[in-house]
Amino acid sequence: RWLYGKHICLFYAFCGVLFGICSLSTLTLLSTVCCLKICFPAYACAWTYAAIFACSPLAHWGEYGEEPYGTACCIDWRSTNVDVMSMSYTVVLFVFCFILPCGVIVTSYSLILVTVKESRRAVEQH
Repeated sequence: RWLYGKHICLFYAFCGVLFGICSLSTLTLLSTVCCLKICFPAYACAWTYAAIFACSPLAHWGEYGEEPYGTACCIDWRSTNVDVMSMSYTVVLFVFCFILPCGVIVTSYSLILVTVKESRRAVEQH
């Protein structure tokens, strides 16, 4: 069971979500930067994006709480069955912190592969 109280639970869950989303956002940005470096010139930011979603439950959009086994804290997934705000947070989190990043990663690396393949053909022709 969780031994450290509600405030430590909130902090633990906040850190888990912040660092988890930041990690996926960083991978997303790395793939985007690779794509942009190879295909187009540009840049982007991960920490602000992750902080927005990690701070949202602290601003009462979504909720942090104990995980089902009570050994750690994270997003309170059970509250999505009861609270409309928690449900909307979970849906937005799923779309913008999972589906969108995965789509960007797949698209970026696909464009990189296409560009590398075209470059290889150009080199072989010369």
